[in-house]
Amino acid sequence: MKGGQIRNTILLADDDDDDCMLAREALIESSLAAKLHIVNDGEELMDYLYNRGKYINNLIFPRPRLILLDLNMPKKDGREALKDIKSDGKLRQIPVIVLTTSKAQEDIYNIYSLGANSFIIKPTDFTALVNVMKGIGKYWFDIVELPS
Repeated sequence: MKGGQIRNTILLADDDDDDCMLAREALIESSLAAKLHIVNDGEELMDYLYNRGKYINNLIFPRPRLILLDLNMPKKDGREALKDIKSDGKLRQIPVIVLTTSKAQEDIYNIYSLGANSFIIKPTDFTALVNVMKGIGKYWFDIVELPS
């Protein structure tokens, strides 16, 4: 964190309110210096990424440094959104971590084929979720160099 400002923005795309609340609390508990924005479906995710509609102000809704993506969402599911993100030259550099309850090998294979950077099965307990958030933050914000 430079100058006391949070410079890392994480965009969570998940339609489950409880999962979103737990992710927000786990992020706080993990002491990860990141601002979390939440969208509830794939269409809203794309609106955020393209600064459309209510997300037009990119000072309030900055480009995320990382996307946490659930697979099963209404309107446009995570698979479709991932395909759109990774096929767009301006968006494909944003790391996408699929964070889902699916354990299906077919999903894991297909998600990596679409260009996901990681596939994580959602932990069922809060302490484990905090540890996942810490690991994500350590790796993606402290170790890896991401494009500005």
